[in-house]
Amino acid sequence: QVQLVESGGGLVQAGDSLRLSCAASGGTFSRYAMGWFRQAPGNERDFIARIDGSGGTLYAEIVKGRFTASRDNAKNTVYLQMNALTPEDTAVYYCNVRVPPYTYWGPGTQVTVSS
Repeated sequence: QVQLVESGGGLVQAGDSLRLSCAASGGTFSRYAMGWFRQAPGNERDFIARIDGSGGTLYAEIVKGRFTASRDNAKNTVYLQMNALTPEDTAVYYCNVRVPPYTYWGPGTQVTVSS
């Protein structure tokens, strides 16, 4: 059974950095793209970043230049390095992976950025 677990969230101040982790289990995910999304209260879940099996990345414009996705296939883990955080980055952050025909999500980790 595929499971994803995010970690690394917390309360930080504007301008700080955080690194989120997403550990996957229940399979080998090196050939699958994994994504990062976030959802603020009252908002839809928005795409943030994607990293494919070979390390190629794609970012939402709103985080480009501040956030960096990476992965360690030996550990079945993907990371999201977040720099220059602002209060607008406050949200629950989720990772996902699509293993056809299903898409799996983690429970999320809360990131709160104070001004």
